[in-house]
Amino acid sequence: MTETPKPVKCILALGSNLGERADTLSLAVADLVDRDDVRLCQVSQVVQTKPVGGPDGQPDFLNMVMEIETTLAPYELLAYCNEVEDKHHRVREVRWGPRTLDVDIITYGDLEMDEERLTIPHKLAAERAFVLQPWAWMDPDATLRGESVAVLAQKAVDAEGLAPYSPHDDMWESSS
Repeated sequence: MTETPKPVKCILALGSNLGERADTLSLAVADLVDRDDVRLCQVSQVVQTKPVGGPDGQPDFLNMVMEIETTLAPYELLAYCNEVEDKHHRVREVRWGPRTLDVDIITYGDLEMDEERLTIPHKLAAERAFVLQPWAWMDPDATLRGESVAVLAQKAVDAEGLAPYSPHDDMWESSS
């Protein structure tokens, strides 16, 4: 008799700067937990941010994080995240370019790995306010490699342009 793997808590970061960004994020959360081996624990507030890196002239991003529990192995989770990106018409042409959906594995329990296709914790997570701030709001006691996520968020270089997002923001912009 095979033993069922024990669920692992993971943090996923989601971002979108093309199309109906808020709808894409909502649908992506639902898609990511639409299987028996992934369970939603909590989701963060959505933030609007300026693009970090990549080509100039990109639209602003909407970003959020979510905490899940999964029995998927790290590479299985990566493949599943990529499937969800593809479902939302993710195109990979330019590194850090505009995209309908980006899903990154930030943490996978206490696992630390650095391989060509997957690094956990995510290489840049400790420097990105668009990941750290929503995560800190969702879980004020969260840590990343032993450091407070809230403190890391305050030190992040992109913290200045980050703002809580409301769907009403888009309504006002389109009517002016």
